Amino acid sequence: MKRRDFLKVSAAGAAATAAVASPAIAQNSPEIKWRLTSSFPKSLDTIYGGGEQVAKYVAEMTDNKFQIQVFAAGEIVPGLQALDATSNGTVEMCHTVSYYYVGKDPTFAIYASVPFGLNARQQNSWWYQGGGMELGNEFFKKSNVIGFPCGNTGTQMGGWFRKEIKTVADLSGLKMRIGGIAGQVLQKVGVVPQQLAGGDIYPALEKGTIDAAEWVGPYDDEKLGFAKVAKYYYYPGFWEGGPTVHAFTNLDKWNALPKNYQAILTNAMANANSWMAARYDMQNPSALKRLVAGGTQLRPFTNEVLEACLKATNELWGEISAKNADFKKSIDAMQAYRSDEYLWWQVAEYTYDSFMIRSRTRG
Repeated sequence: MKRRDFLKVSAAGAAATAAVASPAIAQNSPEIKWRLTSSFPKSLDTIYGGGEQVAKYVAEMTDNKFQIQVFAAGEIVPGLQALDATSNGTVEMCHTVSYYYVGKDPTFAIYASVPFGLNARQQNSWWYQGGGMELGNEFFKKSNVIGFPCGNTGTQMGGWFRKEIKTVADLSGLKMRIGGIAGQVLQKVGVVPQQLAGGDIYPALEKGTIDAAEWVGPYDDEKLGFAKVAKYYYYPGFWEGGPTVHAFTNLDKWNALPKNYQAILTNAMANANSWMAARYDMQNPSALKRLVAGGTQLRPFTNEVLEACLKATNELWGEISAKNADFKKSIDAMQAYRSDEYLWWQVAEYTYDSFMIRSRTRG
């Protein structure tokens, strides 16, 4: 065959292949547009940014055939109604924290964070490898959603206080912005919990309407300006040892996605999960330095306070478990996993970290 004839045959064959392949590719990659409503404002760029990362990854991996438009809290529905909007199909998905919905069922909190629960790595381990995913989505299915880890702040701070907290007695009558199940624990030791949106915390502290408030950690707290109106910054936030931020998708919409899009979206959310944790770990040290340099008084909760709150936590779990089978099933599983994790943690992780922290302080 002459070279010129061979090229003609090859070109014809390639064209025929393309004609067959293109419709098949198009058929397997439909154009889909979803809306994601966030529970967070755009100003909190890291926690809000988790939703944006999902949209970015999905668009890039599908050549923009699967697009997710992200809306900040309040643009479609208020932040604390994100799950409802997803459940009823107003939007296809949301980016939120499941403990916001303990008013519906306290079991929601377990899959985000509960007092004296799992740290961030343990939370991921339980979800992906320890049965948490199966338990969690069995429960979430009752709300017509499926959940995926889509961010983690790491252990949070214990909050901003207008006065020092040295004993449990100092908590008596203290009005604190803290919601959900953590508020129920602190109520047992004398705190008067207040549920306030992020934007309402600063003016409430400034006016003295509340005496204390918790949010996330140094980076976000600095943005919200709490250091200007409360002097004492306590740690650790024992109610949020490793809070998972979830992406929930409407179950019917999820099931209708092509399998390859399900895989792409799952991986995008897992990527965002790692992205958020890494970004907070990068941002918090410098923010904490700035806060302390500006006059913030850093204080640890005393063992007396921690022990009293742990006792109150265990009492609350017993009370809820006695009347809520879903909660009991989930909290028992989480606590059993926590026990094994800390058995391991005390051998290697804790020993290594403790040595390195002491080494750092010695220069």
